[in-house]
Amino acid sequence: MKTPAVILAVVVIGIFATLGFAFSGIYDVSASSSHSGLVNWLLSTTSHASIERRARNIEVPDLDDDALVLAGVNDFDSMCTGCHGAPGRDPEAIGQGLNPPAPDLAEEAAELTPGELFWVTKNGIKMTGMPAWGATHEDDAIWPVVAFMAKLPGLDEAAYQELLASAAGQGHHAPDAGNVQHSHEEPGESSGDGGREHADSASDTEHSHDNSASEVAAHPESGGHEEPTEEPEEHDHSTHEH
Repeated sequence: MKTPAVILAVVVIGIFATLGFAFSGIYDVSASSSHSGLVNWLLSTTSHASIERRARNIEVPDLDDDALVLAGVNDFDSMCTGCHGAPGRDPEAIGQGLNPPAPDLAEEAAELTPGELFWVTKNGIKMTGMPAWGATHEDDAIWPVVAFMAKLPGLDEAAYQELLASAAGQGHHAPDAGNVQHSHEEPGESSGDGGREHADSASDTEHSHDNSASEVAAHPESGGHEEPTEEPEEHDHSTHEH
């Protein structure tokens, strides 16, 4: 009978101790201070086990397709390098301020399976700054990035830049993707005489407005319109009776 009472007492004490610690403000939550070794181990171990468990049954497409890799390099350059850096490039300011720091993806790609890379990219990781790209990207937009990351361990700065040059215009985040010019011409108009006539008409209208503005400035009391002037009527004062 004593054992259940002891267990209950330990649980109650543990709950109150945890609440006391949480409300005390003792723990430093600033991103500028590192976790302790124990906390780092706990978070890292929990994270890796969670990723491995959830990525186990992901069906991986053929990632050796060169077109898939080229589509992924531009997306990687836009989506990932700010925090993770790239071959020959340090992370940007936001990545340098993350705690825990964003890992080197060349090292991660050598340790994680393609399915695990996909799961992390799609779902993100809590309290690390890693976003869930799946909230804004379909799976077929994420796999090219994974295909490229699988090549990262073998790339140096020159090879990375060469891939970027070869992949110009490819991928969802390519610099010139979606650069479509829209025409605002009315049906039947062309960019030739019709366009010039429209421009001339706009110019005439503007000139007309300018003239009207000048007239208003010259005759503010008339609002720009001249009223016909009438000669004053002459009266014969000799016929008036007083």
